[in-house]
Amino acid sequence: MLFTILLIVTILLNIWTIINSLFLLPLVSPNQLSASPKVSLLVPLRNEEENVEGLIKSLKNLTYPTVEVILLDDHSTDATYSLLLTETEKDPRFTIYKGKELPKGWNGKVHACHQLSQMANGTYYLFLDADARVAPSVIEQTLATMERHNASMLSGFPHYPNNHFLSHMLVPLQHMVVQLHLPLAVANFTKRPLFTAACGIFIIIEREVYEFIGGHESVKDSLVEDVHLAREVKRHGYKMILANITPSVLSYMYDSAKETWEGFTKNIYTGLGRSVPMVIGLSLFYSFVFLVPVGFVIVALIEESWLYILPYLLTVAFKMFVDARTGHPLWLALLIPVSILLLISIMISSMLVHLRGRTYKWKGRSYE
Repeated sequence: MLFTILLIVTILLNIWTIINSLFLLPLVSPNQLSASPKVSLLVPLRNEEENVEGLIKSLKNLTYPTVEVILLDDHSTDATYSLLLTETEKDPRFTIYKGKELPKGWNGKVHACHQLSQMANGTYYLFLDADARVAPSVIEQTLATMERHNASMLSGFPHYPNNHFLSHMLVPLQHMVVQLHLPLAVANFTKRPLFTAACGIFIIIEREVYEFIGGHESVKDSLVEDVHLAREVKRHGYKMILANITPSVLSYMYDSAKETWEGFTKNIYTGLGRSVPMVIGLSLFYSFVFLVPVGFVIVALIEESWLYILPYLLTVAFKMFVDARTGHPLWLALLIPVSILLLISIMISSMLVHLRGRTYKWKGRSYE
């Protein structure tokens, strides 16, 4: 009976993901853009010396004709600021500022983005993380996509070329979670705030809409400001869309296992609405769908009844489909039980930090 239920669930999982993925909007051809409004590309940087050279090289290759690039050094304790000066020398598109002190009640990155918006002059604001690298025509593609869908904001999850095991196991799951849990047709074709996802690595928004909703100040204390900003856009009656940006944007999100664990711990419980029932419910669901099949693989080996392997193969097929669409190595799908076990562990760890009254640590700052 348990095997039959599991088999049905994993079959439905694949069918749902394939159908749902059809509504993850692709970026359209840059040739379809009808005008070239000024874009302010805004990048906050805090202790990003290892990313400066690659970031600036990527931004210098942008082909969009009317772009200003504003870079803000947010109290870095490494060589970020001096490297920014060196790498952008004699290029008039780049302006560099030093950030102000972090006010009480603000998230560090949110305050940096707020300052950047106050210095910008574009019709559109493109917020980009320092670890991102973009295709030369990404601005044209993004604006053309927003124009086609009459959207005021666009975001997406980039391709993640991970360089260590924990990052390989966890970071690509962002794509999986979105395509599994978010009804993308509702997210992209309605203005319901609840059905929204966004990724702060890449967000572009109309300036007028950004100012109307109160900008980053409206989400100043959020640890998942990207999602909350997107919800504010929809709550005020504007359209926000989620696109598949993986062919045009990549992100070297975490440099080490320690950074990966701290980053996910900081965000995941808040992203789940700080809901204990949600953590318990997802942990049970993931355990049944992705971990129980491993038990049936063992049964198959013992009893030499290979039918019992089918649920595991279906979960691998599900993950492989998502990874193929988002540019990640297909071998990762074979280790989906390991990824899920780590995800459950980090959800529980993140929840316990909050329940015990401790603070989340990120880049030398503490957050409640």
